[in-house]
Amino acid sequence: MNQPVVTIVTPGDLAILSGRSGSVELVVENVARRVSGVVKPIVFGKKTASLSAVETRDGVTYRRYPRVSMARYMRNVSRHISKVRPQLIQVENRPNFVRYMRKKHPKAEIWLSLHSLTYVSPPFIGITALRRCLKAADRIIVNSEYMRDRIAEKVPAVENRIRVNWLGVDRERFISRWEDEGRRLRENMLEKTGLQGRPILLYVGRWTKQKGVHKLLEAMPAIVKEVPDAMLIIIGGSCYHNNKMTPYVKKLRRLARQVPHNVRFVSYVPHKEIPEWYRLADVHLVPSLKREAFGLVNLEAMASGVPVIGTRVGGIGEIVQHGVTGYLLDPQQIGKQLPYYAVSLLKNKELAQCLGEHSLRRVAQQFTWQHTADRWLALLQEQGRG
Repeated sequence: MNQPVVTIVTPGDLAILSGRSGSVELVVENVARRVSGVVKPIVFGKKTASLSAVETRDGVTYRRYPRVSMARYMRNVSRHISKVRPQLIQVENRPNFVRYMRKKHPKAEIWLSLHSLTYVSPPFIGITALRRCLKAADRIIVNSEYMRDRIAEKVPAVENRIRVNWLGVDRERFISRWEDEGRRLRENMLEKTGLQGRPILLYVGRWTKQKGVHKLLEAMPAIVKEVPDAMLIIIGGSCYHNNKMTPYVKKLRRLARQVPHNVRFVSYVPHKEIPEWYRLADVHLVPSLKREAFGLVNLEAMASGVPVIGTRVGGIGEIVQHGVTGYLLDPQQIGKQLPYYAVSLLKNKELAQCLGEHSLRRVAQQFTWQHTADRWLALLQEQGRG
């Protein structure tokens, strides 16, 4: 029997399979190749000079178009969709694309997969336009219970169309620091970075106020007072693949001068290299202040055997279990609570390992990409029965 064709429309802002994809493209790549034995996925994305217009890899066909403008990109995508007549059109993280597809393909099954609240909020979209876009979707897939509740609050009429599918992590790439191979790789990386013997706190993500990076730096003097050789490594940039020196980044640099021997900034690291950095960490920090829909970094750290200290914001509490796989902070009390929990873990290696190993089990039970793919296939079968 022929496999049904499923088309997946990425935003077209970043190229997929480029090594410099964003989180949306990362999710699409990992789920599409794991469902390719059941359906025939066609993924649409941005064309770059280094990538071919059409490519098939791991059972997934990637079709790429220049993103000269959103309108031209969508016209190109829509034309190909008309040719292949898919069972499903899934739009990633752009509600406006759903409305466009509904007009062009009025009888098609169209899903919207939402990765964050950014593109369902001003200034990207007003509430009237959002209602129209969401009502044009047959199903809305979100990555956390938090997201489901927020979307239902914004547009109650679509509540019965919303389904939650948690994201995952590739356990073959994120090798635990507690396994023999992980220990060996970690020792090599410690030597390479000159961090042997240093207790390491790690942050991975964008350097923006919403992510709360400044809160980490404000807490560092108190941490260093208790653990003088502690090192905070901050990996990322002001935006995806962007090392621009924004006013906020300048503020972070100023704060770091309070403890100049205890902070290291590392600009953008390709995702294929990021597992090496997670394994270095004794503790991973996620100090988000608001609207953190899910946070893949939580899973990547946990899959590396590293306990997470995060805030009780958005979907973080659906992943990190307080006192089991890490600790959850009140976002209004980060300055007081973060030093306490960070110092506790840095001073108590047995506790850190215990939480890290609990993290590994939690990931294995619920948060791999195969779990995400299986849940997605179950939703597709549910749609077929309907």
